[in-house]
Amino acid sequence: MAKYVVKRVIAALLSLLCLITIVFFLVRLMPGDPFTSVKLTKEVAANMKSYYGFDKPLLLQYATYLGNLFQGNFGYSMKYTNKTVNYIIGQTFPFSADLGIRALVLAISFGLVLGIIAARNRGKKLDFICVLIAIIGTSIPDFIMGAVLQYFFGIKWGLLPVAKYLGFEYTILPATALAFYTLTSVSRVMRASMLEVVQQDYIKTARSKGLTDFRITWKHQIRNAITPVMTIMGPTVAAVLTGTFVIESIFAIPGMGKYYVESINNNDYAMILGMTVFYGMFLVTCNLIVDILYGVADPRVRIGKR
Repeated sequence: MAKYVVKRVIAALLSLLCLITIVFFLVRLMPGDPFTSVKLTKEVAANMKSYYGFDKPLLLQYATYLGNLFQGNFGYSMKYTNKTVNYIIGQTFPFSADLGIRALVLAISFGLVLGIIAARNRGKKLDFICVLIAIIGTSIPDFIMGAVLQYFFGIKWGLLPVAKYLGFEYTILPATALAFYTLTSVSRVMRASMLEVVQQDYIKTARSKGLTDFRITWKHQIRNAITPVMTIMGPTVAAVLTGTFVIESIFAIPGMGKYYVESINNNDYAMILGMTVFYGMFLVTCNLIVDILYGVADPRVRIGKR
């Protein structure tokens, strides 16, 4: 197990290094520079470029950035005066994380329940309803779902607030809009996995022993069917977190999405790099945790990786 974990950690670190390297050089290929949108004299522009290290060779800039990154320093924003990228992330990430966690809890819990209900009632009305919800969820983008929820629950019926993030009632609509696609994906995977497990010999053996349907479902089917769901948790977390950018704009949530989009429009290299690397670290860590948990849940995985 220890050897398997070490291999996964090394793979995660290499993935993160590749991400940092690719994004660093791609950002430098963007047209213009952070100072083109501001009228500066040649001397001031030269001083600014010297301060941010743009007057040095590109490889030296890369080495300097890596050195700062290893110290946890993402640098200074080039558009927000006297504000570090660390400070902006610290102020905005709690809102994005809170929204993402709420959406994940909704998506995983309700997705598993829908998948189990659909599999347990295969070919019946409940199965049809669950499959229909899954089709709707995978067909409608989250920003469309957000607008629909705002119109009906906020504007037409006046049940919930349509914007801002000031309390629990403000989180319901954006979390639901963000979770809906992931919820339906989890339900489809769980349903398919449950239907595959029910055909296994150990399920037939359990039935022949006279075990109740509830015990067979809970102890044998769900326990074995949930493993494929674990494999999609890494991409699921990525989808939810990247989806917060659009949802934050629709619901006026003061998260990282606003600053991330503005940094791209403004060629704010430090902000683009800092937020991309931060999200990359977060997602790589999530994938690493999922890989380790998957290895714990299914010993065949870690044995096969040796």
